[in-house]
Amino acid sequence: MSGAPDPAAARAFLAEFQARAAAAFEAFEPAARFRRDPWTRDGVGRGETRVLEDGETFEKAGANFSDVRGAALPPAASARHPELAGREFTAAGVSIVCHPRNPYAPTAHCNLRFFTAAGAAGGAGGAADGVWWFGGGFDLTPYYGFEEDARGWHAAARAACAPFGDGVYARFKAACDEYFYLPHRGETRGVGGLFFDDLNEWGFARTLDFARAAADAFLAAYGEIVERRRETPYGARERAWQKHRRGRYAEFNLLYDRGTLFGLQHGGRAESILMSLPPECGWGYGVRPEPGSPEAALAAEFLGARDW
Repeated sequence: MSGAPDPAAARAFLAEFQARAAAAFEAFEPAARFRRDPWTRDGVGRGETRVLEDGETFEKAGANFSDVRGAALPPAASARHPELAGREFTAAGVSIVCHPRNPYAPTAHCNLRFFTAAGAAGGAGGAADGVWWFGGGFDLTPYYGFEEDARGWHAAARAACAPFGDGVYARFKAACDEYFYLPHRGETRGVGGLFFDDLNEWGFARTLDFARAAADAFLAAYGEIVERRRETPYGARERAWQKHRRGRYAEFNLLYDRGTLFGLQHGGRAESILMSLPPECGWGYGVRPEPGSPEAALAAEFLGARDW
C-alpha cells in the first residue's frame, strides 16, 4: 500500500464527479432538472442526493454523494475484512443510476467510493495509520440487446484500464460478471463492465487516477448509447418487457448489492439509498419471451459472462 492517501483529494474528486454526471444527464433533457437534497447528520456525516424524475429521456436518474464515518464497519464491509471488524471507518462515495424512459435505452449504474479504516489496537484511526482502498465500477443493464452498445461499452472499459496494466481489464471485467449475478435467476444483471474493490496496490495517486479514468469512461460511453437509442420508436410490448426486466434489477439491489446493504446497516437515509430502484417494475407470473423474439435474444445472447 505504498503512496500516502489524501482523503480530501478523494472527496473532492467524488463531489466533482457527481456534478459532472448530473450536468451530462440534464443535457439530454429539455426541461427536467435534478432536485438537490443536501443533508447532514451529527456524528455520521454529510451528503447530497440529486434526483431527476419524469424527464423526456430519463424516467428517473440519481447521482448521490455521501461522506460518512462510523464507530465500527457494518457487516456488509467487514464480512470481506474480518480483521477490520469493530474499527472506526470513513467512507466517501458517489452512486449513479439512470433509468431511461425508452425501453431500447439501457439502465446504467456507476459507483465509486473511498474507504479508510482505523489501525489496529490503539491506533489513532483513519488512513494515516490504518488502511484505505477504492472500490466501485460501472455496469450496463439493457432490456434489448445491441452488439454495438455492448462492444462500445466494453471498449471504453478496456481503454480506461489499459494504462494501468495488461491484465487490469480482464481482472475487473471478470469481477463485474461475478458480482452482478442473480443466483436465484441464474443470469447476470446485464452485460457487465468493470468492478473492483479493496484497490490500493498501486498507491493513492495512481489509484485515484484510475478512478478518474473509470468515471470518464462511464460518462462518455453511456452518453453515446443514450444518444443512439433514446428516440427509437417503441410501444406497449416493449414497455411491458422493460418493466419485467427492471424487476430483476430491483431484485439484485435489494437482495445482493453491498452498497445498498452497507447504507442501510449504517443507518443511512433510506430514501437516498433506495434512489437506485426503478420508478416502475413488473413481476408478472411465468413471463416467458416468444422463441426467436428480440426479448428472447436478450437472455440467449447477452446475459452471461461473454467476451465483448
